[in-house]
Amino acid sequence: MAVATRGTRGGSTFRGLFSFRIFISAMFSLLFIATLSVLFTNNPSTSQDVSDLPTTGNAYVHRTFLALKSDPLRTRVDLIHQQAKDHIALVNAYGAYARKLKLDISKQLKTFDELAHNFSDIAMKPVYQKSLFETDGPIDEDALKQFEKEVKERVKIARMIIVEAKENYDNQLKIQKLKDTIFAVHESLAKAKKNGAMASLISARSIPKSLHCLAMRLMGEKISNPEKYRDEGPKPEFEDPTLYHYVIFSDNVIAVSVVVRSVVKNAMEPWKHVFHVVANRMNVGAMKVWFKMRPIEGGAFLEVKAVEEFAFLNSSYVPILRQLESAKMNQPENATNDSNMKNAKSLSMMDHLRFYLPEMYPKLYKILLLDEDVVVQKDLTGLWNIDMEGKVNGAVEICFGSFHRYAHYMNFSHPLIKEKFNPKACAWAYGMNIFNLDAWRREKCTDTYQYWQNLNEDQSLWKAGILPPGLITFYSTTKSLDKSWHVLGLGYNPSISMDEINKAAVIHYNGNMKPWLDIALNQYKNLWTKYVDNDMEFVQMCNFGL
Repeated sequence: MAVATRGTRGGSTFRGLFSFRIFISAMFSLLFIATLSVLFTNNPSTSQDVSDLPTTGNAYVHRTFLALKSDPLRTRVDLIHQQAKDHIALVNAYGAYARKLKLDISKQLKTFDELAHNFSDIAMKPVYQKSLFETDGPIDEDALKQFEKEVKERVKIARMIIVEAKENYDNQLKIQKLKDTIFAVHESLAKAKKNGAMASLISARSIPKSLHCLAMRLMGEKISNPEKYRDEGPKPEFEDPTLYHYVIFSDNVIAVSVVVRSVVKNAMEPWKHVFHVVANRMNVGAMKVWFKMRPIEGGAFLEVKAVEEFAFLNSSYVPILRQLESAKMNQPENATNDSNMKNAKSLSMMDHLRFYLPEMYPKLYKILLLDEDVVVQKDLTGLWNIDMEGKVNGAVEICFGSFHRYAHYMNFSHPLIKEKFNPKACAWAYGMNIFNLDAWRREKCTDTYQYWQNLNEDQSLWKAGILPPGLITFYSTTKSLDKSWHVLGLGYNPSISMDEINKAAVIHYNGNMKPWLDIALNQYKNLWTKYVDNDMEFVQMCNFGL
């Protein structure tokens, strides 16, 4: 009886366990089927039918997995929204970049602004706000697709515009940087040019150590041997109008010696040539000693005078002297700027002596003016045979095209200048000028010069230099000479052809690069140095380095 009872209990237990296992398997099967139905469903409207599902375990599981399905869509919404925000930032950046470059692209700027607003407007639409951003429930996939479509369309447009504009912006950036670089280089170049011009001007206006040494040694020689260097009386040849007379205004001893030596060495009849050298009182002694120690070859004649020996040259008669005294009185003690140096040059009495030639040499009919920075390469007596046609000044014209016209040298905004002169009239050069002194006296050119120089005391008619008053004084009284008589530019222009130089009767080192300076143009220097008297002991002692 006992055994039967135990067997009945064991069978009941086995059947209970077997029923539990079947229940668990069924449940897992239902869960598996529910999962498959959720994962493989293609009907987007399933969520709309949730209320129709029975409230059984399968329906709960279905809704649970449907809720899980909304998370990727939420992430997708966030990604699309972030993409739109990124393109808004990119569009705004290009717009700001364009404004910074100040480009003429107002149409593109407007397009960028509209694109940025369009991106913002999409997210702000009520239908998207309600179904995508403000809902706590499942996301409306149709709304999401429409939202994504609109964003992608605007992204595509934005990218097309950016690709199209990017190259232009890159080029504009390069152009802007290039402009900035060019501006900086121009500023540096202008500063360097100004400094270079100032240094060149100081070098040209200063007395080199070698020239100072030469003058000191010549004066030392005179002091050591006063009897040897006594002044001689004037020679009759100095006033003989039948001879060839030259005048040179200079304090530079070695430069004057080169001019005189070059004339004599190339003259066919040097004994018929007379040189009149005028220097200031400080340097006239050194000039006389030089030509005593190194007499002129070929029997030519030379006289040296100081400016002060011409008694009529005083401030009551000569306007430039009066203006020079006034300028010295008004000039600050430490004024050393560029304009003051130029003004001092233009107000130098030595330069303005050329306007008083008929009074300085009253018995002469013609005289040839030579600057200290010229070299003579041919016989010049042919200049005295030129028919001047009643003109006063024989000179080589320097104008070409619109360059070196009267308008370049004078202030034609002044009514007096505008009334009296033609701005297109051709300018000519100083350096080698043959003057008909009889015609000069007849035309009263000195009176003309003094009239205009008095008017220009405030420098309102012309600024500086000796050429403008010359152009005014000899306006319509200048005879144009063949250009081969006088070639200019060896003191600043490195491009003059040697053929042109070799054909010239006179070459002129006008400019700041004088041949006796270290800054001289090397290709032209030997044309000057070959006439330097290197056998003169003081030239060797003063180390000219020629």
